[in-house]
Amino acid sequence: MSSSGSPVPSVPPTLVMGDDGKARCAWGADDAEYRRYHDEEWGAPLHDDRRLFEKLCLEGFQAGLSWITILRKRPAFRSAFHDFDPQQVADMTESDVERLLQDAAIIRHRGKIEATIGNAKAVLALDESISDLMWGFAPPPTGRRRPVAWSDVPAVTPESTAMSKELRSRGFRFVGPTTMYALMQSTGMVDDHLAGCWRAG
Repeated sequence: MSSSGSPVPSVPPTLVMGDDGKARCAWGADDAEYRRYHDEEWGAPLHDDRRLFEKLCLEGFQAGLSWITILRKRPAFRSAFHDFDPQQVADMTESDVERLLQDAAIIRHRGKIEATIGNAKAVLALDESISDLMWGFAPPPTGRRRPVAWSDVPAVTPESTAMSKELRSRGFRFVGPTTMYALMQSTGMVDDHLAGCWRAG
């Protein structure tokens, strides 16, 4: 009970009760930008081709780093990579790579910068939209038990492994199975909001 005598909602330790009275996955409760991302983006179905390409690239940049680092740098990434327009990114040259390696506003990693340009070329070479390709690997939403704790959330699934294999065969880089499962989570191909979170469907 609170000091006023009102009952305090019981919240599992994997969730955090916000000052707005909403229970959230614990990772999305502390930082304001994480909270916005948790509430508005993570797990929401995303079908827009450009934004999917952006997520693909940013998930690759995130490897070895925290996602909040990427979120805070996302405006700079959008500026550096022409708002992730695949045609404009594909047209970038070695001089652009050298310029971006001096840009402290983004992650200065040659391999990831070059992969972003290469992935744009791979998008343009597709015989279908990147949305259709990626969503073809989304598992069926029915019959899947909602996770109760983070220990219930996998890092890799058969679907993310299959997506990774297909993308690699089409020339994409930095698209490993773990990275692709993170992309599935962030784009709503799977919904891993924990049971009890207000965003859980």
